[in-house]
Amino acid sequence: MVSSALPRIVHLGRDLCGDLDQAERREWVLTNGLGGYAAGTVAGTLTRRYHGLLIAPVGPGGARRLVFAKADEMLVDGERRRPLHSNRWTGGSVIPAGYREIESFELQGRLPSWTTTLGLHRLDRRVWLEPGANTVCVAWRLWNEPLRTGPPPKLEVRLLINCRDHHQEMPSGGFRPDVKVTPGKLAVHYDDGTVLRLRACPGAMRPELTWYENFDMAVERERGLADTDNHLCVGVATLVLEPDAWVGVSASLDGDPPEDLTEALHRRIQYEMDVLDDVHNRGTLQDCPDWIAQLLLAADSFVVASPRTQPDNAPSIIAGYPWFSEWGRDTLIALPGLTLVTGRFDAARAILQRFAAGVEQGMLPNVFAEDGTPSAYNTVDAALWFIEAWRAYVELSGDWEALAEAYPALVSIIEHYRTGTRFGIKCDPVDGLIGCGQPDVQLTWMDAKIGDWVVTPRTGKPVEINALWYNALMVMTRFAGILGHVSEPFFSLARTAHRGFGRYVRPDGSGLYDVLDGVAGDETTVRPNQILAVSLWHSPLSEEDQATVVRQCGSALLTTFGLRSLAADDPEGNPQYRGDMARRDEGYHQGPVWGWLLGHYALAEYRVHGNARRALDRLEGLRDHLADAGLGTVSEIFDGEAPHRPRGAPAQAWSVACTLEAWWRLDRQRRLEEEQES
Repeated sequence: MVSSALPRIVHLGRDLCGDLDQAERREWVLTNGLGGYAAGTVAGTLTRRYHGLLIAPVGPGGARRLVFAKADEMLVDGERRRPLHSNRWTGGSVIPAGYREIESFELQGRLPSWTTTLGLHRLDRRVWLEPGANTVCVAWRLWNEPLRTGPPPKLEVRLLINCRDHHQEMPSGGFRPDVKVTPGKLAVHYDDGTVLRLRACPGAMRPELTWYENFDMAVERERGLADTDNHLCVGVATLVLEPDAWVGVSASLDGDPPEDLTEALHRRIQYEMDVLDDVHNRGTLQDCPDWIAQLLLAADSFVVASPRTQPDNAPSIIAGYPWFSEWGRDTLIALPGLTLVTGRFDAARAILQRFAAGVEQGMLPNVFAEDGTPSAYNTVDAALWFIEAWRAYVELSGDWEALAEAYPALVSIIEHYRTGTRFGIKCDPVDGLIGCGQPDVQLTWMDAKIGDWVVTPRTGKPVEINALWYNALMVMTRFAGILGHVSEPFFSLARTAHRGFGRYVRPDGSGLYDVLDGVAGDETTVRPNQILAVSLWHSPLSEEDQATVVRQCGSALLTTFGLRSLAADDPEGNPQYRGDMARRDEGYHQGPVWGWLLGHYALAEYRVHGNARRALDRLEGLRDHLADAGLGTVSEIFDGEAPHRPRGAPAQAWSVACTLEAWWRLDRQRRLEEEQES
């Protein structure tokens, strides 16, 4: 069964922790279930604008703001003072270089934990967020030192705060809050009425208003963005290190922060254990290896009670950390793996019902802006993924009552796609396939855009859109029949689409066309979109053509971590995802590997060869990845060339979700195979 013991598969020794390049490329991310997060590097440096101890959704529309940046500790032992923290400054210097003293780093569940060794001193450090609160704790514990004499050492901890949108940077002297001091506490009052309260647990607190300038954000420089930030030190906490006792600093936007750190830590650890226990108790997943248990915890990070859905704070799905918010397409692709595999049917139903209410002209929003501006409907596939998500939900929950309520919205999608809706989305009555496209608008998941230039326009009849269209029609045929409605109109459309889909099969036996009836005719570019014609619940392909697609994708696109977005030998390929924003957007779907597609490939491969154990092996490569980049989770993309270095967002919802869903479905089949063999 799913063990309540927290997985500890991420453990880094001194060789990695003491190597700055290795320690900085590995990042930890913590979330609080409200869309807020904390993030940083193993080295303790701030290499992104998104690194900090508390980034909370306090702006309009749930926009997230960095309020607590760092807690820099100095070990004071008699007359000796030794910095344990690390800071990277403009020009490339790292002073102090406390990372060199890190003995080890590990994740206990999702909680980052460092052990530092200095002579006889051995010190643990942990960071955690309170579940359901904009509250963070940073704690240290001195190991028992039987050879020590004299008074215990102390920590002096400088508290660096900020007051900026997490997508921006702060100029020097950019704000000056009102700071009020009481014994052991500081209260930072911002101009908009927000109050950040900090507490020494236990210890003394003194104010110190000093700007620390020119923090160097090296990763932002790689991304072609502003790379300098400034933070305001508002105070210094002095903590006495008694052996085997947790001391530290807590901070909160929700009132007084916790005083008892031991109790607060146990509360967070219990929450981590409850996440795994709940999966077991709900019965959807009874047994899994430790790396899948780690992904179950990662999945929990993306399902949040979003301030954007007030007043009821209904659940929503964050597309990725640290910079993504809620996306329609990403939500619906990720929903089965994040909520159904984990047995969170209530969350799945609430999300699906909210999206049903948002259907407009047969379409669903693509991007939900953090600043509360109107949502964009520039997606041709979100509505079709919505129908597939309902299929997956009903299959597991049996909740036909909820489906009956949403059924008119689903019918509206089919009808608008049949007769025509925004951006040229319309069913061609001749071949039954969906065409789409409009200048300056990106509609498929390959949606990079630079100014008015849509990098991968795919105008015409994209292959995955029509795989989704056929799948949706077959799903609706079943839904209509079970709910007592007329199913023939859906089935008739499905028959026509099935015949028309044969046009995608390339006569040279090299898989499927990527787009039919495009601006320049049929596109022969080898892309991974065709894999959905095999992996989705209903495939429009013959068994022979399914095998050809899997063989082609495996030969030209498959890597350890996912499928390339463009064949490696394509002259338009750009497998290295680097450079400024324009260059990265230009190459976003022109060669990098996408992690969310690995699960679809494994499911498609199983459909062809019928060996669940072999298909499960395709997913195993991600186990080692959990100790790289975004620790304990799965990155958005990877370089198309070996060694396929992780790129993009270090924690991506659909990368985690599609891996979980594929593993769960394949493992169920493996069990059936083993039962039959016995």
